[in-house]
Amino acid sequence: MRGVSTLCLVALLMGAAVTEIAAAPVQVRDWNKVEIRKPVDWCVRSGLPNFNKKLRAGKPVRIAYFGGSITAQNGWRPQSLEYFRSLSPSRKVDEIHAAIGGTGSELGAFRLEQDVLRHKPDLVFVEFAVNDAGTSPYRIRQSMEGIVRHIWKVLPETDICFVYTVTASNIPDLLAGRAKRSTSTMEEIADYYNIPSVSFEPEIARLVKAGKLVMQSSDQGLTRVSGDALNLDSDIAVDKDGKIPFSKDGVHPYLNTGHVLYTGVLKRAFPKIAEAGKPGPHAPLPAPMVKDNFENAVMLPLDRKEVTFSGPVEKLPLNQAPAKLFQNRAPGCVKLSPGGTMEFKFKGTKLNLYTLLGPGCGVLEITLDGKSFPRRLIDPYCTYYRLNTVAVGTNLDPEKVHTVKIRLLDEKPDKRAILFERNRPDFDKNPAKYQPIDAYIGAILLVGELVGQ
Repeated sequence: MRGVSTLCLVALLMGAAVTEIAAAPVQVRDWNKVEIRKPVDWCVRSGLPNFNKKLRAGKPVRIAYFGGSITAQNGWRPQSLEYFRSLSPSRKVDEIHAAIGGTGSELGAFRLEQDVLRHKPDLVFVEFAVNDAGTSPYRIRQSMEGIVRHIWKVLPETDICFVYTVTASNIPDLLAGRAKRSTSTMEEIADYYNIPSVSFEPEIARLVKAGKLVMQSSDQGLTRVSGDALNLDSDIAVDKDGKIPFSKDGVHPYLNTGHVLYTGVLKRAFPKIAEAGKPGPHAPLPAPMVKDNFENAVMLPLDRKEVTFSGPVEKLPLNQAPAKLFQNRAPGCVKLSPGGTMEFKFKGTKLNLYTLLGPGCGVLEITLDGKSFPRRLIDPYCTYYRLNTVAVGTNLDPEKVHTVKIRLLDEKPDKRAILFERNRPDFDKNPAKYQPIDAYIGAILLVGELVGQ
């Protein structure tokens, strides 16, 4: 396999000619293996010609920011949005906020239509490498390739750009010249489909190596901004020692330091990427790299006739907490209390449930084709509610009719023990918050189709 820097150079020198490489026949291989790439700031590939043409002409454009909590922060997302507005004569540049904290590309493949495509974006930034860091390369391929193919099936003139953020745990590998495994996997997909990418990894690693940036540090005492010693144009806060504190937790950048650095990389990359390629549809699609990718993933409402409920079940309005977390994210919300059940049949290869994790949640018993297993709806972070997926079945026989029964158990997990030690004071202070053992389900996430009872 060719190194990423070689492909980037080809893209820079030959523009659309790299398409011939991307469309080459796929060799039979182990898709759980990946060649670790050398970190690079950006790869031009076929550029962002459709978005750039509309932007420079002052036509209204929409940018979808599709990712996890780093993109959900009021950081590189709104900062870059303002940059793009500065490039448009009309400044008619709107965002589609499609980032959800703590979620990766798998949920992304299922929520793509709901959160992104129905808004008809002109450009989609896809940022899942950090949250996919512990995901197998094969699963990343299924999700990320599915996202790409789904976008271009529905909106063939929408441009896509992969974005890679960084955490403190990535720094040793980056300093040794190795990108994240998830980044490397996504770059293979980007090569194949000729998708440009921007990585914030090398810039952060360079500053760490130069002794100019600290990945984890308090934001107290940031009373001045960086000067000439850092050779940076942006006003970036520094501490009393003249170093940039990147973040408090090593993951989520401070808005006036790490996110400013991220935005700076994107601003330097965009002029080079935007001018590449020729406007027009991203079609025809080549044969898929992974045949069982999630390009046909769907999010289905719970009020489908194929789905039946029994026992203590309540449909909640989406303006009521905690169900309002599903507002604009799912078709609705059903609350199961202990003993409440949900049943349906389907044909397909993968099934998840779109649920909440939270302090007032309990344990689901899932029975798939006669085999039962538990799924706990609280984890160490659960001092609050957040969106989540529950895996029901994967790599299933697509020709078989599968039967599913979901039941909420009358079982109370030891929630205090489950919480991180730092979160246990919240349990001790607010025990009533942790008393309920309910389940909140927003949708069925399926690669396949429901079957009548």
